[in-house]
Amino acid sequence: MRRAISVIVLNEHGVLSRISGLFAGRGYNIDSLTVAPVPDSNFSRLSIITSGDEKVLEQIVKQLHKLIPTYKVIENSKFIEKEMALVKIPLSENYAGLDAILKGYNGSVANTNENHIIVMVTDDTSRVDNFLMAIKKFNPVDIVRGGSVLMDF
Repeated sequence: MRRAISVIVLNEHGVLSRISGLFAGRGYNIDSLTVAPVPDSNFSRLSIITSGDEKVLEQIVKQLHKLIPTYKVIENSKFIEKEMALVKIPLSENYAGLDAILKGYNGSVANTNENHIIVMVTDDTSRVDNFLMAIKKFNPVDIVRGGSVLMDF
């Protein structure tokens, strides 16, 4: 079962290590993890995507609540979830149809140089998956995916 968890913590040293240790200690992998400071505060937001047994994930969430630097744990909520991907394509490729694919997936050209063009897409995780399948016809030489970011509403 896929699970999205948003954790607000005090922005201090060692917090990320303790949180990732909760998962590792129970044998669970974090599929995606992004961390960023909350503007105008002493807090950071961790967006965690994981999957696994419901009972173990409940234990992890309970332990997250008990960590001293944890301010708030948001789970079982409706989240807006977005992910970004960067794709490097050689300039020697035929770009017919690239603009249509980028428009269809909220994408754009991020940068270019004499050898490559780098395109960027930001969308729902499943749509980023679909974009990456569609972009394969342009023979990308490198793909970087960012982790999911979450905001509850």
